[in-house]
Amino acid sequence: MTDDKPARAGSMTALGVETSCDETASAVVRRSPEGRAEILSNVVFSQIDAHKIYGGVVPEIAARAHVDRLDGLIAQALAEAGVGFGKIDQIAATSGPGLVGGVMVGLTTAKAMSLAHGVPLQPVNHLEAHALSARMTEAAAFPYLLLLVSGGHTQLVAVEGVGRYRRLGTTIDDAAGEAFDKTAKLLGLPHPGGPSVERRAKAGDAARFEMPRPLLKQAGCDFSFSGMKTAVRVHAEALVERGGLTERDVDDLSAAFQKAAAEHLAARTARAMRELGEGGRLVVAGGVAANAAIRARLDAVAAEHGYALLAPPPKLCTDNAAMVAWAGLERAAAGLADDPETAYAAPARARWPLDPTPRTKAYGSGRKGAKA
Repeated sequence: MTDDKPARAGSMTALGVETSCDETASAVVRRSPEGRAEILSNVVFSQIDAHKIYGGVVPEIAARAHVDRLDGLIAQALAEAGVGFGKIDQIAATSGPGLVGGVMVGLTTAKAMSLAHGVPLQPVNHLEAHALSARMTEAAAFPYLLLLVSGGHTQLVAVEGVGRYRRLGTTIDDAAGEAFDKTAKLLGLPHPGGPSVERRAKAGDAARFEMPRPLLKQAGCDFSFSGMKTAVRVHAEALVERGGLTERDVDDLSAAFQKAAAEHLAARTARAMRELGEGGRLVVAGGVAANAAIRARLDAVAAEHGYALLAPPPKLCTDNAAMVAWAGLERAAAGLADDPETAYAAPARARWPLDPTPRTKAYGSGRKGAKA
């Protein structure tokens, strides 16, 4: 990939494919010459029912469900948009990071469609799709501060332009959504855990149980959620030993955990705001951004620092193919689209950091490299 390709002028339409986790999705999105987005279709098949009996996502089940559903969803997305492949300028597909079996299904399908119909292919970084998603619905001019908060990722990123990302902080243990899911499992709440905890927290007393506030004395913008999860377990085990976990206990523990998580996200985001300078734009993306309590806390801290809070609507915060199609269109408009040789050689990746040279160690880093 090179940075000296000419930017694409004129309207473009992309077919998006997303299979990085447990949502099978396809969408058709059009980008106007002025940079406005028109979502012509956005179809998502959720696999929640297939995974809830296990309390979490099972990669093999997810990959098989993608195989069964993807072709039909692509046909549905094209039909709802009222277009055929002759009107598609680009096929954009998630190439990672994610569950590699699922990513492989979507990327291989996109490559086959590209070759069969003669439509250019654009492999997309799933994190970049989240990073640019707010630009479909909001006036999110560059640069802006991104808080990406989802089941697999929790990062603060300075978004300086398409393809230009500087990671300021990441989680050193669990991602926020992962911590919500594990908390739900500890409390016997159904999958998906995040919405379950949020529902129970509405009736709870957040002040009843003490929760840790991590990294208060540590410089930088990194996150940590494992201590909160451990505190939930310790409180729950103590209650069980004293006679059992009541419905009120579950409500109060959910509220205490959610409040601690929201305050931690806000505190670390405030550090990034101070580092970048007062006044600007904060974009929040990822599934956890749909949590109303977290969004309210972030709204307050943004106002304190003179930032405007921008967030996609909830259906564009969770994994979807519209954001993947949009990321492909943004790259094409910026002159960053992959050439055919590079695109067809793109692998399905479990790991694909948005910032290849971050100042902080990435969550999930190991001998195979950083996960995200």
